[in-house]
Parts: sequence; structure tokens; C-alpha cells
Amino acid sequence: MRDDEKYTNSEDQLLHLQNLLDDPDTTALKAYFTELDILDIARTLESFPAKTRDFLWEFIPDELVGAVLAEVDEDIRADYIEELSASEVEQIVKGLDAQDVAEVLEVADEAIKTSVYDSLDQDIRAQVENLYAYEEDVVGRYMDPETVNVKQGVSLEAVQRYIRIHHLLDDESQQVMITDKDKRLLGTLSLIDLIKQPQDAVVDAHMDDPFTLNDQMKVSDAAVLLRSKELPFVPVCDSDGRLVGQLNAADVLEITQDDTDMTLKHLSGVSNEEEVFTPVLRSAKSRGIWLGINLLTAFLAAFVIGQFEAALDQIVALAILMPVVASMGGIAGSQTLTVVIRGLALGQLAGNNVRWLYNKETWVGMSNGLVWALVVGLIAHVWFSDAMITLVITLAIFINMSVANLSGVLIPMVLKKLQIDPALSGAVILTTVTDVVGFLSFLGLATLIIL
Repeated sequence: MRDDEKYTNSEDQLLHLQNLLDDPDTTALKAYFTELDILDIARTLESFPAKTRDFLWEFIPDELVGAVLAEVDEDIRADYIEELSASEVEQIVKGLDAQDVAEVLEVADEAIKTSVYDSLDQDIRAQVENLYAYEEDVVGRYMDPETVNVKQGVSLEAVQRYIRIHHLLDDESQQVMITDKDKRLLGTLSLIDLIKQPQDAVVDAHMDDPFTLNDQMKVSDAAVLLRSKELPFVPVCDSDGRLVGQLNAADVLEITQDDTDMTLKHLSGVSNEEEVFTPVLRSAKSRGIWLGINLLTAFLAAFVIGQFEAALDQIVALAILMPVVASMGGIAGSQTLTVVIRGLALGQLAGNNVRWLYNKETWVGMSNGLVWALVVGLIAHVWFSDAMITLVITLAIFINMSVANLSGVLIPMVLKKLQIDPALSGAVILTTVTDVVGFLSFLGLATLIIL
């Protein structure tokens, strides 16, 4: 049994590896890395700060270095590529498929790219250049350009012989694609039919109508589609119907993980490139931009408060209760925003169901607003024994929570129409709205009712 199989989760494995690092004898550490697969090595490197990561890098088997580089986070990959010469990068990418080569070279400077291109096999070079021709967020950039395809009219026996001679089948091969002379996709042939059907039959007789993706389709939309249909494999065609690649289950998983990571980071104002052990200065710079934006919105809320300075001077209770209004609205809006952004990511919001969502969240906001407005009002009444303050805080909580829920739907939907990532900007805008509406309603009502 492998040492790492004694441990039931990744945290235990991480502790095991840390123990190996504390041992001056690196024999066990070398053995540990020789038994890890590519993904395990990549995740291991991402679990340590740069200094330890550099030490562990020396234990990666030479033949796996390129594949590991293609799997690690982009900023880690960039740090290592920056230290390598063109000839070293050429050795690293040798033997990699086009997708992995594209990942590795994406962070290299132009001089290294040019040099490495010249050293690549002609077919791989063409595939890599084809992948780079696509925008970063479309299917063509994520697809596997290598496909198993044969021309129409050939026999099943000939297909089997062709596949065996050229060693075309691998773990990701799901079907054989049938194309015409111009490489337009006509259908797909399952590996089961390839084997069990009469071998003198032609492929046309047993091919299925293909479900395809357009190479220019948004990759997030494609991932939603494949998950909903539970498809492990889909051919990818261009606008003329020509076969250009295939999207596999592994590609969909990568898309989903990337999208989830990006959404989670953007909700907190963190850049795509930042990971747990990103260096201090890089992390500070990345987060500082959004902290600055948040500061501007905070001053906007402060400006609103400043317009009611006279009311705050006369009634101390207003200053005490004011944060409660903003906080309740902020939480209510954030709950809705999270649900809506998830729905957008899964492709669940379009057409009439958007109107239903607006109605639902309006009623949820008003219902929760009424309940918690009464609760806060009761507490305020017990605390200050002032009926007018109780009325003001009750109305303000109800208004802000109702508006917050509606804003949690409206803001991401508007941002999407403007082609702005709702996860990136939605939280900052929502916070501003709930603060401004909360302070304006609370202090405005206090001015009208009490003063």
C-alpha cells in the first residue's frame, strides 16, 4: 500500500508530506513523488508557499514536469516559466498534447514562444496556433483538437484496422466521428457499434446524428449544457459544420472548476490569478484595487449620512441603530445575489422565469422585511422606550430589506446585459445600494417623523 493511501483525506496527506519535509533524509520524499499522478503533484505544489514549492519541484520526475506545469495555477506556472530558457521550455513541452502545450506557452514571453514553436511537431504546432486563435472564454480554446474521425463510406473493419495501426484510441476517446471529404461532421459511431456490428457494413449505416457544440460558443454555456445532458463527450464544429475538435468530460470539469473559482474570487474582490500562497505584494496589489473601489462607495454612504447631521446631533439613538439598518439590508441582498449568480452560472435564468424570480424575491424581501422589522422595532422600543424611534427603525428595516432583495436580482441581471461579470462587480454595487437606501430611509424618516 502506498504511504499516502493510509490517509483518508487531502488534509491528512498534506500533514504526511509536511512530516516528510521535516526529515533530513529525502529518500521517502522522492518515493512519495514517484507514486503521485500529475494532478496530485499539481495540487501538492499549490498547497505550499513559494520557498517550499521550489524545494519540492526538484522531486518531480523529469518526464512529468511539462504536464504538471500545464495543471498548476497560472501564476505558479508563470513564475517557473520566467526562470527557464527557450531550450529548457522546448524540452518540457516535448511529448505534450496541443492543449497542454498551449497552457504552458500562454505565460511565456514572445521570444520563447517563437523558439518553441519552431521545435514543435508540425501537427502539434498547427493545433496550438489554432487554439490560440480563439478568445479565452469560448469552447474552441478549451477543446481537444485531436479527434478520431474517418471518412464516410468505409467499412467497420477498415476503421478498426486504421485505429489499430495508428494507435488512435485513448482514455478520452468516446466515439469515432464520420466526416465528408471537406471534414464536415455527418455523424458519430460508438465504439460498441464499431465492434459488434457486421464488419463489412459501412460506417454510414450505423452512425448516430451528432449533438455538437459551436467552437465560438461561450464555454460557461457549453459546460451548463453538457452537465444538463450528462454528456461525457461532444464534437465541436465551426460555423460551416466542419469538425474542429471535441469537448471531453475532463474539459468540462476544468471549465466548471475555473468558473467556480473565478466566481468565488470575484465575489470577494480577488483577482483570477491569486491563490492561497500568492506572494504578499502581489496579493496586496490585487486586493487593494477593490478595497479602493469599496472605499469610494463607503464615502458615498458617508455623504448621505452627512446630510442628516442635525438629526444625529439631536437624537443619539439614531447613531446607535443606524448600523442595524445597513447590516440587515446587506445580508438580505447578499443572500439573493448569491442565489442569482449561481442561477446565471448554471444557465437557469432566461425568459419568463426571470420575471418569476423578480416576483419571488420581492415577496421574500417584503416577508422577511416585515418579520425582522417588527423584531428590531420591538427591541428598539424596549431599549429606548420611544414610540417614534420604534416606528422609524421598523419602517426603515422593512424598506431596506425589500429593496435589497430586489437589488440582488436586478444588479446581476443588468451587469450580465452589459457583459460585465456579475460576480466581479455585483457585491460592491449591492453594498452601496443597501447602505445608501438604508441610511437614506432611516435618517430621512427620522427627519420627517421625529424632528
